Amino acid sequence: MSPIKVGLLGLGVVGGGTWKVLTRNAEEIARRAGRHIEVTAAAVRDLDKAKRLVGDSVMLTQDGFDVVRHPDIDIVVELIGGDTLARDLIMEAIAQGKHVVTANKALLAKHGNEIFAAAHAQGVMVTFEAAVAGGIPIIKAIREGLTANRIQWLAGIINGTTNFILSEMRSQGLPFDQVLAEAQRLGYAEADPTFDIEGVDAAHKLTLLASLAFGIPVQFDKAHIEGISQLAAEDIAHAERLGYRIKLLGITRRCDKGIELRVHPTLVPMSCLLANVEGAMNAVLVSGDVVGPTMYYGQGAGELPTASAVVADLIDVTRLESADPGHRVPHLAFQPDAMDDTPILPVSEVTSSYYLRMRVQDRPGVLADIASILSETDISIGSMFQQPHGETEADIIFLLHQAREGSVDTALDKIHALSFVHTKVTRLRVENLL
Repeated sequence: MSPIKVGLLGLGVVGGGTWKVLTRNAEEIARRAGRHIEVTAAAVRDLDKAKRLVGDSVMLTQDGFDVVRHPDIDIVVELIGGDTLARDLIMEAIAQGKHVVTANKALLAKHGNEIFAAAHAQGVMVTFEAAVAGGIPIIKAIREGLTANRIQWLAGIINGTTNFILSEMRSQGLPFDQVLAEAQRLGYAEADPTFDIEGVDAAHKLTLLASLAFGIPVQFDKAHIEGISQLAAEDIAHAERLGYRIKLLGITRRCDKGIELRVHPTLVPMSCLLANVEGAMNAVLVSGDVVGPTMYYGQGAGELPTASAVVADLIDVTRLESADPGHRVPHLAFQPDAMDDTPILPVSEVTSSYYLRMRVQDRPGVLADIASILSETDISIGSMFQQPHGETEADIIFLLHQAREGSVDTALDKIHALSFVHTKVTRLRVENLL
């Protein structure tokens, strides 16, 4: 059988890794796919640099549309990132009847509904294993391996940069800014780390996972997002004292009133597997009603781990390229005409447990007044301790039982109005993930 022809959009870190994997493991890949997979063309910024990598065997161009419109190309691999030019190139590839493999989580989180609808109409595949958790096959696990289950919830460490920062803050006792600078020096964080540290990157990925888990449209604009830039080293230390570790988690859960979709720093019990994922590693915990909790762990980024996922998608597309479109695995795991309209819950309706830290004047009656406010708003205290801060102030740390987020907001408004509360209350969510 003749080789399947691939066009690469981008030959940077992941594109270069994809070329290396396809070249290194060509025969093994052909044995799995049933035919050889060959890169025929690539769109790049630096032609000379690209030629040094791929030689004369690949047509090189600086115009991505030359690749997507190339008559011999069967599969377009988009690795340039962004959500403007990348969207136009993918939509043109689909219009040309070509299958698409992409690692672009931001693009799919924003324009996935449009892209998947166009692909379905054209009878072509769009695969995106590399868009979430790098080399971990979490997309395939949810889309295929867990199809017997009604997914109840999933929670994941899906951004390696923030996990590295939190791990270092905990182990070294250092402040956020200092650890961020070290992460940038080591190459774990970008020069502009905003998308990572403010939770946006994790929210892009979580949005896709939620769609796969629950059969709902992609709805990134409804995700609740909090990052780690305001997290204090003292809260990490207090969490440790209480038997927890703080992780930036993406959490999506099926509830009676809708689906939770939220990214935020979270206290996780040390006994939970996610609490022990350190450094730049990723992990996703998925709970199904039949199989129970399952966990997927590995490298979430990098040249070869991400290329591993890209090539796995290429093999899948090659295997199914000649199959009737109606018999392929749906893009978002559920048949397009069976997608659900279950709403995304506003964060005010989410129920969780909470960690609160507040600095107060150290005098009689303070604790009683705060406890009274919590009681009035139907919030019960699980445990608390007090830590002196100088001679006239103290930090009070509470662990609260489960409460509705809106009720906690109301209580914090009242607490902030108290004259003896000297700083804004730190509020973090606690998830036992059972």
